[in-house]
Amino acid sequence: MSESKEPDAGDRGLEEQLVSYLDGELDADESSRVEQAMAADPGVRQELRQLEHCWHLLDELPRTEVDESFARSTVEMIAVKAEEDLETRQAELPRRRRRAWLVAGGSIAAAALVGYFAVSGLSNRTNDELLRDLPVIENLEQYRQVDDIEFLRKLKDRGFLDAEGDHDR
Repeated sequence: MSESKEPDAGDRGLEEQLVSYLDGELDADESSRVEQAMAADPGVRQELRQLEHCWHLLDELPRTEVDESFARSTVEMIAVKAEEDLETRQAELPRRRRRAWLVAGGSIAAAALVGYFAVSGLSNRTNDELLRDLPVIENLEQYRQVDDIEFLRKLKDRGFLDAEGDHDR
């Protein structure tokens, strides 16, 4: 006995092809592939029969006619909804502008703080270097009189230079 397979989410492509086949929307190659699938798989044939049955049931449903008032009321409802949407957007516009200004102001303030701390850190580092080198700078004229650093080392070793005056490394 052949087993009829139930269509699942993976067969949606097949179902769409079968619907297109029934509507006559497939080209010759696609129609041929659908017909080969029906010949090879009884489940496909069953699915096609069910779709054809649904088509016939839809044809049997009574047709209703709509009058002009239906179209007018539908258009009026759409217009009212569009007007409400426009009013909502216009009401939100000042809040969005305020938010944009706040974000821009916050970004500028953050950039200014980062810049301040970066410059402050660099200038402090430069000042620290100057403070560290201050004894050398104070005695620069005396150090220029000495031609050789070995001479200064000998003076230090003999105790003629104090710790503050010693800055050779």
